[in-house]
Formats: sequence, C-alpha cells, structure tokens
Amino acid sequence: MDMDNYRTKLKKLCIGEKIADIPIIQGGMGVGISRSGLAGAVAKEGGVGVISTAQIGYDEEGFAQDQAGCNARAIRKHIQRAKEIAGGKGLVGVNIMVALKHYAEHVKESVAAGADVIISGAGLPVNLPALVSETCGTKIAPIVSSCRAAKLILKMWAHKYDRTADFIVIEGPKAGGHLGFSREQLDHMDELDYDNEIRQIIACKEEYEEKYGKKIPVVVAGGIFDREDIAHALDLGADGVQIASRFVATEECDASEAYKQAYIDAKEEDVQIIQSPVGMPGRALRNRFIRQVEQARQPVAKCYNCLEKCNPAKVPYCITKALIDAVKGDVENGLIFCGSNVGRIREMTTVHQLIQELI
Repeated sequence: MDMDNYRTKLKKLCIGEKIADIPIIQGGMGVGISRSGLAGAVAKEGGVGVISTAQIGYDEEGFAQDQAGCNARAIRKHIQRAKEIAGGKGLVGVNIMVALKHYAEHVKESVAAGADVIISGAGLPVNLPALVSETCGTKIAPIVSSCRAAKLILKMWAHKYDRTADFIVIEGPKAGGHLGFSREQLDHMDELDYDNEIRQIIACKEEYEEKYGKKIPVVVAGGIFDREDIAHALDLGADGVQIASRFVATEECDASEAYKQAYIDAKEEDVQIIQSPVGMPGRALRNRFIRQVEQARQPVAKCYNCLEKCNPAKVPYCITKALIDAVKGDVENGLIFCGSNVGRIREMTTVHQLIQELI
C-alpha cells in the first residue's frame, strides 16, 4: 500500500462540531473491558474512546444489592475519568445496548456526565432521540448491520422526531460480541457481499443529509484489524472505522491481565458463534464455560436485572455473571466475546503504539 496515499485518506472525523483528529473509534466492550482507562487513552491519541455502560458498576461497593445505582454512579465516574486522561484531546463516548433494562437511565446519565457521543445497538434505538436533546451537545448514532435497518431507523427518527442520526456505525458480520445477523448468515459469511451492503447504507443516508442540511458520517466496524482494512473501508466511502478487539491486548485496557492474555493466546479455531441471552448470536472464544453451556443449561442463582427481556428461569446462563467472571480473570469459566480476527493478535502493546501502527 502507498503510505503517503493512505495518510491523505485519513481525514479527521467530524461529527457536527465535534472533531476527532484520527478517524478511529474504539468499540465499546462490556462488561468492564472498555471503561475509562482504555477510552481515555484512545481519546488522548486523538481518536474516539468508548466506554461500555453494560454493568459498568460491577466492581462498585453494593453492586450485588443495587445494580442500577452502582451503574449510574460508575457511568458518571468513568466518563469524567476518561476525559481527565484524554486531557482535552479526542472524544469520549459511550456504547449503550438497547437490550438493557435501564437503557433510558444509562442514556440520561451519560448525557448529564458530558459524553461526546452515544453509540447504541443490540437492537434498534428507536427512542434514542427522545432521550437526547439536540441542544445538549451529545451526538447520537445507531449501530446497523443492514441497509434495511438503516432505512428503518432513519425514517423513524425523521418521522417521529424530525431528526436524523449524527453519524452511523455499520457493524459487519466479523465483529465481536452481539451480532445483527442470523445464525444462517454467519454460517455462510463468505457468501455475503458485505461491501455492497456498506455502499447501500452509505447511499441511503444521503436523502437525510439533504433534508437536514448536514453531513452524516459513516463508520465501518467488524473485523477491522490493520491499515489495509481501514483503507478498504475508506475506499468504500466510509468516514472512519470502529475497532474493538485489537484494543484488548493493550496495557491501558480495563480488563484483567488474564483476559488480555486469552486474546493473545487465541487461535482462529478457538472462535465460535454462540447464542446470547440477549436474544442475538454472539462471537466468543471457546472455553470450558462454552462447552458446559453446550451440554446443559447453567441455572441462574441470582438475577442482576441487566436485560429488558430476560426470564432467569429459561435463559441458558446469566450473561452478567459470565462476563464479570471473565473480566476479573476467570477466563475458563467466563464468557469472552471477541472479533473474528482475534487469532491474529500476537502480543501486548500500548494504545499509543497501536494507533501509530494503524495510522
């Protein structure tokens, strides 16, 4: 690749008046994988650091008794900390799953804490504009995986709120965590012409740019690993990329050292698609926990009130417990979400070194 040509493509990511010098968003990863340490470090480099609000307060005192209160407190704390680490550079945002029981509360807390952006997926964020005033300064973006979903959310926001997205995140089938694809689509991923899907999504937002007189940047996510992937996304018409898995194996990542090492040790064949209690397929590392879930349902001893639609008596396992166990370092008995390229991660690095490599 011609590096001089590549650098000219790497323009600033402009989301209205908010500007990131580097068009890289660090994807939100929960529980506890991307909090203030990682998000702040990415913003400090000029990118967009993203905190996952999913059970963000898992290590706050009193969490076992009051998840909602601890999560609200942690949202405020980690946004503030991330901004302090960033030192006025880049942008600090949050990723909030639509599937959360306290979705609206997480959105409101994030706005009050001064989040620059809110990125929302794991369902369509149909009511997000009702929770975030256009004058508050926080920008909003849906995560979509298809042109159909993009058209639906843009049409709905325009009709119901006379408003459009400030930017759009397109998450492809190679992403980690929860995926907006059917199991069948994921089993036949090579047959998907996803480049064409990306082009269609970019095209479908143009009428809303004209209607509202503003640019709607598009960010491509899912399987973005190196400069070649970034250049390809930009060639398709994207304004930036979102990268998650590569930021796990950094010193600043908020996960335990054992969790990071699991990424470094992972091989391509260790990655598999699972069914999440969220109701969507997910991509994770195969370990003892996954094997046990395949054999039998793991009874839920305690409900952590995380998901809007969850029946503890019927779900295959408690996703909160599984993710907390993993982030704390029990990598055999916890759930480790990952992207499809995790097997290419070979060593620990720093956020600064990784960003420099990517740009």
